[in-house]
Amino acid sequence: MDLADRPASYDVTDSTLAFASGRVVDVRTDHVRLPDGSTAVRDVVVHPGAVGVIALDEQDRVLLLQQYRHPVQRLLWEPPAGLLDEVGEDPLRAAQRELYEEAHYRADRWDVLIDVYTSPGMTDEAIRVYLAREVAPADGPQHERVAEERDMPVQWVPLAAAVDAVLSGRLHNPIGTMGILAAARARQSGFRDLRPADAPWPEMSAWPGSAAAHA
Repeated sequence: MDLADRPASYDVTDSTLAFASGRVVDVRTDHVRLPDGSTAVRDVVVHPGAVGVIALDEQDRVLLLQQYRHPVQRLLWEPPAGLLDEVGEDPLRAAQRELYEEAHYRADRWDVLIDVYTSPGMTDEAIRVYLAREVAPADGPQHERVAEERDMPVQWVPLAAAVDAVLSGRLHNPIGTMGILAAARARQSGFRDLRPADAPWPEMSAWPGSAAAHA
């Protein structure tokens, strides 16, 4: 059995832009013809995608940030992450930028950890999570944070403790939960099965986000 997702596309008989935020996302309404000939209406949150970083130090600790997330009204512990809404930006460069801007760290070793769709029943958001190792404090002044990022605590957490927090239901950020579990599995195998940082990513969105798309 070839256990792999594969591309597929049902016919779209009609598609309209239901909402343009002018910021990150749009909402599109598609009329989709199903294999039995019936038609279903599906609302799609169109998203530019994002990258996340699971940074591990030499003591097997993972770098987490605490950030307020208004839709769920929670302070969530998360890894560094960011949108791919800079037109033409390479995802690895974006991940390196987020590690620097959000935590003021750099890393000399980068690999692909996982590629995921965050909620494929409602959005096309695709995320690539990198594993960053050989981590050290970045040079120069810290990036000036704004909005919810202004007061983010930064914490190095033992990987085993982070896994326990995920499995006990105390951590909920999807990049964090998936990335932490994947990093623990990768460590068990000696990091032998990781893909290179420039591995192909056909699921990566080419859409630049609502602000750029409607500029």
